[in-house]
Amino acid sequence: MSWKRSSRRVFYLITAVAAGSGLIYVLSIAGNGMKGPLENLMIQTTEAVHDVEQHAILEQREDKRSDKLEWFKPMIENVEKLKHPTTMLFGASDSYSKESFESIINLEDSLKTTFPLIHIYAAWGSKEDEKFPNLEVKTILELGSVPVITWEPWLSDFEETEYPGIPKSDKREKGCLGEIAKGIYDKYIKEWALEAKAIGKPVMLRVGHEMNDPYRYPWGPQNNKPEEFVAAWKHIHSVFDKVGANNVLWIWSPHLSYGYFDAFYPGDKYVDYVGVGVLNYGTSVNWSKWWTFQEIFGNYYAEILKYKKPIMITEFGSLSIGGNRAQWFDNAFLLLQTKFKAVKSILFFHYSSDNTITDKALDWQFKDDAGSLKIIRKNIKQFNHTASQR
Repeated sequence: MSWKRSSRRVFYLITAVAAGSGLIYVLSIAGNGMKGPLENLMIQTTEAVHDVEQHAILEQREDKRSDKLEWFKPMIENVEKLKHPTTMLFGASDSYSKESFESIINLEDSLKTTFPLIHIYAAWGSKEDEKFPNLEVKTILELGSVPVITWEPWLSDFEETEYPGIPKSDKREKGCLGEIAKGIYDKYIKEWALEAKAIGKPVMLRVGHEMNDPYRYPWGPQNNKPEEFVAAWKHIHSVFDKVGANNVLWIWSPHLSYGYFDAFYPGDKYVDYVGVGVLNYGTSVNWSKWWTFQEIFGNYYAEILKYKKPIMITEFGSLSIGGNRAQWFDNAFLLLQTKFKAVKSILFFHYSSDNTITDKALDWQFKDDAGSLKIIRKNIKQFNHTASQR
């Protein structure tokens, strides 16, 4: 990036910070009477600056990103085609997507590819950043890609005044899925559904992932029965159906290691993709070792293949501690091309600071690992070449 481009970006960021800081100050002295209108103004200002920044980033490029995804446009215009992909759909998520998708674009440049999918995460709640991520979703679509949203039902942030009848915040984990199924959070779900419908283009939604893991998330089986998950899933789906959000594709995403898949499966008409995470932690933590792709994914392939849905690897990555990461990726891609052909999408997990299950932050990035970068680039090219021959 040239000094001129960097300076321009800094200017946009300073403008955003200044505008936001000024509005926050006004909010602090204006009182509740002006809170709503001023908050809306702040959101609009932030979105405007974000749009300008994204425009500047893309316009400085010699070739337009969306032009490289011309082949993907029929799938964006036809949800049914996206439900039945005939070629591998690559994508990624990273630590910086809330601020900008420039880092994703830089990763694409390193891999000499363009991702048709971009993956983001969103939590449930009453806070501003827990509403439907309208700005991020629109930006992804403007880039020519389709957004994949992992929607996590953390319930502690909901305001009791907004949702009469909800349990106290410290009591919401036990039976939280049953409460969702009863309709207590329908106001929030409907808001999301209406926003998703208004987008008018495909949005892929991964709700309550790894619901069979009894350790990690409050919506797991330590707090809820499998039938409560199924009831909650069907209820959420029905709210989207009622408002006509037919552009939403549903990703059901169990944890491979914990089994009991059938007990948590909502049924074929409620699921478009089966999504699974495939992350090799190596020897970075005391409960792990250097697992092969076959051990993490392949040993469970037959069990998830029986659902007859396209399979998405929703988080794909390996740490470098404990083995040869480049070789791990190469072996994984070989198996994906020859043995596991129901996998139709791979989303790289490219987080630089992941502390979701450990006290220390783990770095999943491979952009500075020349060996892994070369291997991944080679295999993406091979997938694309194979697709072009069809």
